Amino acid sequence: MANPDPYGMRQATNVVQQTPHVSRDKRAQVLGQRGGFRGCTIWFTGLSGAGKTTVSFALEEYLVSQGIPAYSLDGDNIRLGLNKNLGFSHEDREENIRRISEVAKLFADGGIVCLTSFISPYRNDRDQARKLHDQAGLQFVECYVNTSLEVCEQRDVKGLYKKARNGQIKGFTGIDQVYEEPLKPELTIRAGDSSIDECVQQVVELLQQRGIVPESAITAVKELFVPEKILPKAIAEAESLQVLDITELDLQWVQVLAEGWGTPLTGFMRERQYLQSQHFGCLVDDGVANQSIPIVLAVRTEDKERLDGCTAVALRYKDRRVAILRTPEFYEHRKEERCSRQFGTCNTGHPYVKMVFDSGDWLCGGDLEVLQRIVWNDGLDSYRLTPLELRAKFRKLNADAVFAFQLRNPVHNGHALLMHDTQKRLKERGYKHPVLLLHPLGGWTKDDDVPLDWRIKQHQALMDEGVLDPQSTVMAIFPSPMMYAGPTEVQWHAKARMATGATFYIVGRDPAGMPHPDTKQDLYNPTHGAKVLTMAPGLSQLEIVPFRVAAYNQKKKQMDYFDPEKKDDFIFISGTKMRAMAKAGDTPPEGFMSPKAWAVMVAYYQSLSKQASTN
Repeated sequence: MANPDPYGMRQATNVVQQTPHVSRDKRAQVLGQRGGFRGCTIWFTGLSGAGKTTVSFALEEYLVSQGIPAYSLDGDNIRLGLNKNLGFSHEDREENIRRISEVAKLFADGGIVCLTSFISPYRNDRDQARKLHDQAGLQFVECYVNTSLEVCEQRDVKGLYKKARNGQIKGFTGIDQVYEEPLKPELTIRAGDSSIDECVQQVVELLQQRGIVPESAITAVKELFVPEKILPKAIAEAESLQVLDITELDLQWVQVLAEGWGTPLTGFMRERQYLQSQHFGCLVDDGVANQSIPIVLAVRTEDKERLDGCTAVALRYKDRRVAILRTPEFYEHRKEERCSRQFGTCNTGHPYVKMVFDSGDWLCGGDLEVLQRIVWNDGLDSYRLTPLELRAKFRKLNADAVFAFQLRNPVHNGHALLMHDTQKRLKERGYKHPVLLLHPLGGWTKDDDVPLDWRIKQHQALMDEGVLDPQSTVMAIFPSPMMYAGPTEVQWHAKARMATGATFYIVGRDPAGMPHPDTKQDLYNPTHGAKVLTMAPGLSQLEIVPFRVAAYNQKKKQMDYFDPEKKDDFIFISGTKMRAMAKAGDTPPEGFMSPKAWAVMVAYYQSLSKQASTN
């Protein structure tokens, strides 16, 4: 009588399958941040050195950072434990894969995305692993890491190919033992041609299509520009639509959305998204995506009444139609409630709060189709790189880590110290080419902030003098307006940088803060921004680098991390003192700021004095 076991092994008798009391759905409710049952097995197969483990570990890290439980089962690791009694004969290889198939099924049944990286050279073994999952009602995804034998031999990280070629290893897959390529894998990735990040996103996109991971777990940037091939038709349609005139501030938010900084938003928030942002600080319809600040379009009552019922409207800035807003939805703009939640105050002495109260009584949400790239023709557009352009820039620099520094003020050598220190620490952790994203905010700021053009001149001077290495620094403009909403806003600053591929974010003291309009004391606790970022939902894939306090060390004649035990060696040069020195044309202590960068500051503040004297 034929043995029912496809592997031809003895089977245990007198055993009965037991049904657990906890269902998969119940288990999923308490497993991970995303909710929903996501258990499955991703079976990476390919030659030794193809990149299976590298992709698997990177995918595991990515999924876990998104709140999705995942676990990698690696071939070498398993042979050091569970399967250490197996060799590499045909029979032992079959048994190796049989055991892993069973273990992977248990992980998947537990609601975990199980990632297996095994050569698994025989189709029959892989087919049996799939059958095992099919019978249990679990998804099984065969992922063929198709890297050529030539590339694998060139890599030969473990030196195994060399040994096999020299006859020191017998039965080595690809050399003297066959590898049976998958005939119909769910996914084929070419780790020899694509970056690890690109390979990971290929798998994530497939998992999203299969409903295993939510759309918000995909880091693909959602640009909202009209495709070039249908642009003439869209422009003609915009000319035929009723118009809604928007402000410069609105146009800045259009740019933010169009370039994908607000991914996964597809336009100005509808009421459902607005309520989620206001009450949860996140978008929660398809997993958890941090969105601590509302991105909304305020309209006046007369415009609401005029446009209510339109299926689409054209947004016009000055005399130019810049976008189409599809299926507009109007809802009440509860300004006091919005400001209380977003800013913690309704005091109209706060400049952005005042703009909110001066804006329309209705909010208009809808999907955006932006006709052309937003440009300002101020000589700075070349610095306004989109998230996709920045990603391409980082790839060109061979960056294996990107750390972002958000700023709205001039940079002194204390800031540079922190940036250098961050780069040094990343290299100590094994990164070869960490790149700094120096990312000054370029939207609206309050009147007493240093204007963008002067800040860019000052930052460029630092790079020209080598204070910041131009070979490992990318300076670009972040188009968002500044809201001065403290810890609430700093989450937005961090989340938006994730669109560039940044995985490290430097946060300073009192980020997005300002003095209270009346008391002049800090409106927000200066330490809360950094603390909130380490806890904020939807930001777990971003590692926060806290800002260490730096001061001028009089003995070393340079900026240095403040040491309380040697406090007499240090002096603090506040922003107020720095501005006074610049206005007077004084020279700061040697090592506080590079001479060329300081000259820019002096020129700016003296230009203000000249302007004031002529008015």
